[in-house]
Amino acid sequence: MPKELERDLGLFAVIAISIGAMIGSGIFILPGLALKTAGPAVILAYLLAGVLVLPAALSKAEMATAMPEAGGTYIYIERGMGPLLGTIAGVGTWFSLSFKGALALVGGVPYVLYLFDLPVKPVALALAAVLVLVNLFGAKQTGRLQVAIVAVMLAAMVWFVVGGLPSTDSTYYGGFFDKGSGGLLAATGLVFVSYAGVTKIASVAEEVENPDRNIPLGILGSLCFTTLLYVLIVVVMVGVTPPDLLSDSAVPMIHAAEATLGRLGVIAIIIAAVLALISTANAGILSSSRYPFAMARDQLAPPSLTEIHDKWGTPVRAITLTGAVMLVLIAFVPILQIAKLASAFQIIVFALVNGAVIAFREGNVGEYDPSFESPLYPWTQLTGIAGGLLLIGYMGTIPLVGAVVITAASMLWYVYYARDRVQREGAATDVVRRSVGRKAVEQTKSIVETVDGYEVLVAITEATSEQRERTLLRIAADIARENDGSVTVVQFDEVPDQVPLQQASETQSPADVEFEERTRPLTEEFDVPVNYGEIVSHDTKRAIANFAEHEDADFLLLERSDDPLYAPVFGTTVEWITRNAPCDVLLVEDRDLDRIDSVTVVTDRGPFDPQKITVANALATEAGGSITLLYPLDDAATETQRETIDEYLAELESLCSVPVNRSIVETDDPEREFVSVTNTGDILVIGTDGGRIRGALFGRPADRIIDSVDCTAVQVQSKRGKAGPLRRLVERTVF
Repeated sequence: MPKELERDLGLFAVIAISIGAMIGSGIFILPGLALKTAGPAVILAYLLAGVLVLPAALSKAEMATAMPEAGGTYIYIERGMGPLLGTIAGVGTWFSLSFKGALALVGGVPYVLYLFDLPVKPVALALAAVLVLVNLFGAKQTGRLQVAIVAVMLAAMVWFVVGGLPSTDSTYYGGFFDKGSGGLLAATGLVFVSYAGVTKIASVAEEVENPDRNIPLGILGSLCFTTLLYVLIVVVMVGVTPPDLLSDSAVPMIHAAEATLGRLGVIAIIIAAVLALISTANAGILSSSRYPFAMARDQLAPPSLTEIHDKWGTPVRAITLTGAVMLVLIAFVPILQIAKLASAFQIIVFALVNGAVIAFREGNVGEYDPSFESPLYPWTQLTGIAGGLLLIGYMGTIPLVGAVVITAASMLWYVYYARDRVQREGAATDVVRRSVGRKAVEQTKSIVETVDGYEVLVAITEATSEQRERTLLRIAADIARENDGSVTVVQFDEVPDQVPLQQASETQSPADVEFEERTRPLTEEFDVPVNYGEIVSHDTKRAIANFAEHEDADFLLLERSDDPLYAPVFGTTVEWITRNAPCDVLLVEDRDLDRIDSVTVVTDRGPFDPQKITVANALATEAGGSITLLYPLDDAATETQRETIDEYLAELESLCSVPVNRSIVETDDPEREFVSVTNTGDILVIGTDGGRIRGALFGRPADRIIDSVDCTAVQVQSKRGKAGPLRRLVERTVF
């Protein structure tokens, strides 16, 4: 039995870890930089950032009570949005927390150097090594250390605020909004990372005692307290320090303390700064190390990262890996720039967190039962998403590029390492699948229940045999009769360019006579209005397309023909017609169609094309037959996916006027299974499955299926309500 993490973090430890994770570089390093961007409005930037973090805090508190597992952000996004986005969130947040921890250590050293002449990087590296060892010894020791650090640190910070407020000078607040809304939003994005630690406790939720109570209280209480403290501290810093001195200093709080609290105050602030920045790094190691631990447990990372030490009860390899990354960052990387990139990615992750709550609530997730629910759902989450996207737009190009690089690297890791190891999908996938299914059913319903008569055009040539013409006319008549329409049969004759069309049309060839003689009795055989005639042209394919447009046809029926050798390069006449026809095109492969007892319909890698259901329903209804809906599912499909697909097929069944057999085929080779099942039916209705380039390079699965079955096939090329490339991609991904 694998070892479990011990639940030994109480409410005070939760609040201490959360506050300690927030109060660090965000207040000791960033105010000066933010002042350059927003001016005195930096005060509002801290307040606005706290407000925009609130939706993610509420969302995380809700999900943490439903899933108190190690991993926090990764767990919630992976379960809500799927393994791919979970991998992106896990890897990206792990790196961003490591970046922020390293920044805190390097940023805290200048405060030490204010009193002691010590080198920056060696001190930062030494502190990082000590904190890694502390985390290796266990979460209980970590929580106790965090409580002690936060208690000392807060005492100094409160003294700074109480002692500094009476000394503020109103003149320093002049030109409050001179930088405009753009400067305010840019500064808000910069300091946003100051609040990232508010949800870090969720990443160690598996080690929190009484998580239903302690996690929401710890997250929300620490956020409210820290936001108020940040705003008051910045009010004092801006109000007691000349702007130039504050914006250009690496130790802005020391200058503010010198102006208000004297030498003793400076020493207190130095102690608080060092403790705060150490606690930020400590909390960063504690929480970020749980991301590789949780990802490994879900097979998205190497399994060795799940090993828990027999004596210390901590994920040793995960902590060691995180500590190694932090040491490398401190030694070799310009941390401040990377921290800005991490801030941008943190905004993106928080937006995904808000989206995950929506996915859980709207998806078919029976086990999702949080004891705490975010208020004002879904407006709280939508506000958080919109606010994050707004801030990203003001942060400049470099943070966006960095976020894209981290995202791309995470996607590559998922594709090449994790994808074949997991068989899960996020709740959001089911939400989208159900939405796509509803839209497909509504579109099918609107077409099947249309009251307008279908006008069906049958296009043949002199080479068309009587048997082929009879099959085409029979199918056309069944489609038209079902909707009180009519059929037009036209034989298209092509003559050389040098022959005048007027002359050619006045001369009736033996083939024309034969066409009229055989078509006349056929018009009486089918109980539907049938018109027939011949058209002479220099270009048959253009004549067919133009006549279909002139007659306002709803369907165009053609014989399906084998592609010539040059087809992959130059295309074919039939392909040109299907691409340029103004209506839906049906390509018929006749194999001595006699009677129609069963019509089999197969999917085109997504929801059923409404026109395929329409055609199948018309054919089966007129013949008194039945319909079989074939839907392929991978053997690794989830139970939720199976349930949703079955519900979708049941809704399609209710739209048909004949008996319907729903068949979900679990297979890794849909083509082979489709051929096997279809051969028991009388007629196959299938799509075209892919474009010209894909067909030329790899061949179309639909064509291979038609060539392999023994029954008559109708290949449907839809034009009405055809989905665009993006929609098709979404449909095929979720279905």
